[in-house]
Amino acid sequence: MMGHSLLCTAGFFLLTTVICAYAEASIRPVVTLHPNWSEIYRGETITVRCEIHGGDTEWDYEWETNSIIKPPNQTEYRISSASSFNSGNYRCKGRMKSSQNKTTEWSDSVTLTVFDNPVLTVSPSWLSPGASVTLNCEVKHPSAGWSFYWYKAVPALSEKSYSYKLLPDGSGTAQDSYIIHGQTHTAGYVCRAGRGDPEYHTDHSQPKFVWSADVNSAVSLTVSPDRVQHFLSDSLSLTCKGNFTEWRVMTVLQRNPSYYNNCWLMIGSTCIIHTLVSDTGVYWCESGSGEFSRAVNITVVQKNSIYYPYDYVPILVSPVHPLTEGASVSLSCSLTTQKILSNVFFYHNDKLIQNDTRGELNISAVSKSDEGFYKCQYSGRESAQSWMSVKVITVTVSGTDSSSSPVWLMVGLVCGVSLIIILLLLLYRCRQSKYSCFTRSIQSESHSPGSSTNHGVNQNETHEYGSLQHGTANVYESIKQVKNRNGEHHKPEGSAFYINVQM
Repeated sequence: MMGHSLLCTAGFFLLTTVICAYAEASIRPVVTLHPNWSEIYRGETITVRCEIHGGDTEWDYEWETNSIIKPPNQTEYRISSASSFNSGNYRCKGRMKSSQNKTTEWSDSVTLTVFDNPVLTVSPSWLSPGASVTLNCEVKHPSAGWSFYWYKAVPALSEKSYSYKLLPDGSGTAQDSYIIHGQTHTAGYVCRAGRGDPEYHTDHSQPKFVWSADVNSAVSLTVSPDRVQHFLSDSLSLTCKGNFTEWRVMTVLQRNPSYYNNCWLMIGSTCIIHTLVSDTGVYWCESGSGEFSRAVNITVVQKNSIYYPYDYVPILVSPVHPLTEGASVSLSCSLTTQKILSNVFFYHNDKLIQNDTRGELNISAVSKSDEGFYKCQYSGRESAQSWMSVKVITVTVSGTDSSSSPVWLMVGLVCGVSLIIILLLLLYRCRQSKYSCFTRSIQSESHSPGSSTNHGVNQNETHEYGSLQHGTANVYESIKQVKNRNGEHHKPEGSAFYINVQM
């Protein structure tokens, strides 16, 4: 009987243990994100939290993730400045502090994705006179209530990077674009974005540049040899000049246009490059005080056919800097083994413009119509094409720029026409006044009783005067002689001539 009782007690205890263990194991935690963003940008702040509902039990927490950075064994994991190392799937479970062998189930996984940076685009890439520059800051989910911040990149030579200066009215704009007016020199720009309450910010975008070929009086860049295209393994030097002691040469390479690079070999103010195909890109100088020089394109020749080695690929020899309107220029075609070639074809914007025995294309006075892409062809082999820029000379009038000269021209025309009209009106009034005086004088003579000659006439006799003739310098017709009562003719005193002023 006692054995039966013990058996029942043991069975009850075992059943109770199984039920309790099942009850604990059936608890499933929930992983939540605060703010509730499953996609964030590098630099933003987010908290990953493990929530266990049910009872007053105290828990220890265990996390499982495939991200590079592992969360601590706590109820929440705060990521104060997210990076790509935080991307991954997160799940958690709880373990009772009072009994470490009692745990919950694993929660469902939550995926967190961390993007690198907002992407800044600049349009246009090359400045033209009078053009504005438009910046666009691209983010995922643009309808998520983003605010945008806009900066100018200031060279920080000691850190081989840039510091950022907030642009006017560039703080927390609702629009994802920003327009800059009046930019004339090469410059760099940066954006970042923020959202939430409190607002969390992304990291800054990579700097993007707008390039200018115009001369900056403070900083200049010279290239030797002075041409756009270069052969493989050429020695190329880019020298910065100006009243500064610190310099660096920067480039954005064609193979990776999203990033900027410092010159690898800088000797004083000169960058030395032993050219590779990968060196093709845009180059410019930056001074320690934050000045930018004008930018230049550098192209390193590539094989255009698997059948020709590099020695057989021609280059177009063209100036690296823009030409001033009216200047002369000579373009030629060259090989590594032969610098001067004859029987060369020259193309302007893919249109053949010269195909004779001459080896050079000479333009005595360039104009804006000569601007464009040029290339040469020798023995069936074409060079790469290069852009030749022509700068139009602008004339400053009385301290104002040329853009305001049409306004002054219109003002001058209006004033001139008004003055002419006033003068013509005055002449007309003067002529009318003289005519009235002349008529009154004749009438006075015909009625004067004291005249020595009898001017009295009968009713059938009249004084007749000629009408005003048409023309630019006509005279009045002679006054007709007047007959007296005896039939004699009376000759008028003197002869009067009047100039007819036409209106």
